Amino acid sequence: MASRSAGEPRQSGRLSDRVREQHTAVHALLDEGLGLRPIARRLGLARNTVRRLAHAATADELLVGRWTGRSSILDPYKPYLHQRWTEGCTVARRLFEELRERGYPGGESVVKKHVQRLREALPHDDPPRKAPSVRDVTGWLTRRPDRLDDDQEQQLKTILARCPELDRTAGHVRAFAELMNNRQGQDLDKWIERVQADDLPALHGFVSGIGQDRDAVVAGLSLSYSSGAVEGHNNKIKMLKRQMFGRANFDLLRKRILLTACGRS
Repeated sequence: MASRSAGEPRQSGRLSDRVREQHTAVHALLDEGLGLRPIARRLGLARNTVRRLAHAATADELLVGRWTGRSSILDPYKPYLHQRWTEGCTVARRLFEELRERGYPGGESVVKKHVQRLREALPHDDPPRKAPSVRDVTGWLTRRPDRLDDDQEQQLKTILARCPELDRTAGHVRAFAELMNNRQGQDLDKWIERVQADDLPALHGFVSGIGQDRDAVVAGLSLSYSSGAVEGHNNKIKMLKRQMFGRANFDLLRKRILLTACGRS
C-alpha cells in the first residue's frame, strides 16, 4: 500500500471525516442562501467554526495546513491523538501521558503545540446552544415584534413552526395586545368568539375568567385610567408585612406604612 506523502491530507479517520461532513453541510446551506448565523444554529456549531468552513474551498484546506504537512516525531501517534480529541479529551497533559504509555519518545511541549493548533483550527466541542426557556418564549410572545432582535425572532419562528397550537395561541395573544394598546374594548366580543372557535383549552379558561367580570375588562381595554399606582402601593404594603412578620406588632406596621406614604423610609 502506498504511503501518504507529507503534504497529503488524511483520507479517513474520525477527525477528517467529521471535518468533511461539516464542510459539505455548511456549503450546501450556503448554496441555499442561508447566512452564517442560521447555519450555525441549524448545525449546532459556533459561528467561528462555520466561518472557517465557509471560507475553505475544500475540506482539505482545513486538513492540510502549515502544521499538518510537516514531518514530526508525533506523526505516528496523531491518529490516536485525533481519535481521543473527537472523543472529548482535549487536555494536553492527559493526552501526553496517554501517548507516553504507547511509546511516544518526544516531549510534552510538542503535544501541547499540536493540541493548541487543533484547538485553533478545529474546536472540539462548540458550546451547545442553550434552548430557550418557557420564560424566554413567553416574553417573546408578549413583547412587541419590533422589539425582538433577529436571533430572538428567528428562534420564535422556529418554535412556532414546530407547534401549530402555540402558533395559533400566539396569534390570539397578539390580537389581544392590539386591543389593549389601541383601547379597542368594543372589539372584545369578536376576539372572544375567535378564541372559542379555536381548540385551545388554556385560552378558553382565560375567556371564562373574562366573562365573570366582562364590564370591568371592557372598561380596562377602553379607558385611559390605570390602577397601576394602587397596585404599586399594595405591593409595597405586602413587602413591609413580609419584612416585619414575627418581629413587630400592628402599631409599628401602621407607622411604617404612613411614613412610606409620606415619602420617608
